[in-house]
Amino acid sequence: MVTTRGEARAGTTPPASIRLPGIVLGVGMGGFVDGILLHQMLQWHHMLSSTNEDRIGVKYYNPHTVSGLEMNTLWDGIFHTVCWLAVLLGLAVLYARVTHNRLRVWTSRVLWGWMLVGWGLFNLVEGVLDHHILGIHHVYAGDGQVWWDIGFLVLGALLVAGGHLLQRSGRPFDPDAPARSEGRRA
Repeated sequence: MVTTRGEARAGTTPPASIRLPGIVLGVGMGGFVDGILLHQMLQWHHMLSSTNEDRIGVKYYNPHTVSGLEMNTLWDGIFHTVCWLAVLLGLAVLYARVTHNRLRVWTSRVLWGWMLVGWGLFNLVEGVLDHHILGIHHVYAGDGQVWWDIGFLVLGALLVAGGHLLQRSGRPFDPDAPARSEGRRA
C-alpha cells in the first residue's frame, strides 16, 4: 500500500510526535530565561511590580521596599515553580515517547525547533496576558515601556517562526525506530 507523507499505513499507528514535549520544554525554558534574566539578574521587573497601574486591582507591592520585594519575590518563586513543572512535564512526555535513540533526539533539529516554538509561545502568551491585558508588570517599566513590551512580543514571534523553520529542516524522527549504523546507508 502506498502512503503519502504524514499518512499512516493501515493497521499501524504513526510514531509518537516530539512536538508536544518540545513545546512544553520550550515554554518552561523560556520562562526560566525570563525569570532568571529579567527578574533576578537585571531586576527589570518582578511578577507584581506594576500592579500600581494594573487593570485588575491587585494590591501594589512596591519592589523598592522590603515588604514589597518579599511579596514580588514570592510571586517570582511561584512563577519559577510553574516553569520547573513545565520542564519536568516536557521531560516526562519526551521520555515516554522516545523509547530508542534518546541521545539522537537531543541532537535533532526537530526537538530544538519545537523548543524554540515553545519559548516563543511563552513570550507571546505571557507578554499579551501580563504586560497588556492584566498590566501586572512590564519588561522594563517607565518611559517607553510599551516599546519594551512590543519588543518582547516581536522576539516571541521570531522564536516561533525560527523554531518552526528549524524543526522543518530536521530529518523526521521516529522515536521507536532502531538506531541506524553510521557506516551503512539506509
